Parts: sequence; C-alpha cells; structure tokens
Amino acid sequence: MNKKYLVASTIVLVIAAFLISLNLDIERETQSNNKGTVADHKNSSYIIEGQTVTLTDGLSETTSAPSSSVEIVTRYYGNELKHDLNDDEQEDVLFLLTQETGGSGTFFYLVAALQTPTGYVGSQAFLLGDRIEPKSISIDEGMTNNGTHRQNVAVVDFATHASDEPFTAEPTTDTTIWLKLDPDSMQFGEVAQDFEGENR
Repeated sequence: MNKKYLVASTIVLVIAAFLISLNLDIERETQSNNKGTVADHKNSSYIIEGQTVTLTDGLSETTSAPSSSVEIVTRYYGNELKHDLNDDEQEDVLFLLTQETGGSGTFFYLVAALQTPTGYVGSQAFLLGDRIEPKSISIDEGMTNNGTHRQNVAVVDFATHASDEPFTAEPTTDTTIWLKLDPDSMQFGEVAQDFEGENR
C-alpha cells in the first residue's frame, strides 16, 4: 500500500513540476511578445490631410471610401533623424512619409513621433510637395537676428519643380524649409528664416 502511495505521489509531483515549467515558459514567451508589440514610429498613427493613417511595419493600404476601388498607399520613406523635440529627455523621431492616392502624384510629408512611456505618439503631417527629391533633415538651434535662441527647429532640404517644369521631369529647384513642432497640438509651424549670419 505504501509502495503504491509512493508511486502515486511521485507521479503527482512530476506532473506538477511539468505544469509549473510549462506555465513559466508560456509567461516568458508572453512577456517577450509584449515587448515586441510596443509601438515604434513605423507602427504608429499619423494625421494626413485630416485623416488618421496607421502604419504597420511602415506601410498603410486603405481605400478612399468603403465602396471605392481607389487605394491610398502610405509608406515610410526615411531620412530619419532622432532628436528630443519636446525637451523631455526622450529621443523622438523625425522622418518622411510618402502617400499615393490613386493618381500619378507621390506626395511627401514630414512627420514626427514623440516617445512616451507607452510608445510613440504621431504628429500631424506637413506636406512638402508632390514628387520632390528629398535630401536631408537636420536640427538648427542657432541664434536669430533679434538675439533669441532657436530650439528644436527642423531644417528640411529637398529639390522641387519650378513653376515651368513638368512633374514628370526631375526636380531641379533646391528648397529649404524650417519647421517647428508644437508638442501640444502635434502640428508643425513654419519658422521665419532669419538665422543670424545666414538666410538660406
């Protein structure tokens, strides 16, 4: 009797140990998966022309209306720049998106993603132009002509088309635009180009 009891107890202990080990493995896998699903800037939402666009691995494909066959494709383009845009000591991201709305145009937008404890918050998009040639994004924090210090001003350099150039041609007109993000409204505003010693 004691022998049977001992065998039964051993089996119960082995099964219990197996279940505990299995539960720990599942918990570790769940934690790992949860870490992987924290939103980054390529898996966040942005406002483009008044519409919310949610990227998945840097891509969004939707239709212009439920019954429409016109597909709107929004893509992560790049020219990524990391910088603390709202002075919270967190590294935020500036980058470009493109959007195709069914016609021949490819529209380029500047967006920002602010880092928060729960992931990234996307901004409203600022339209740079149709079929431009992006060059660079940088941060300029120089002095203005009136002696004040610029902070977190994004400088976007790109080539665009002159008024007499067709959009099918390569853009040749160098363009620079200064933009600053308002963290409260998550909108970009254009900044006057009055940097001391230079007016690009």
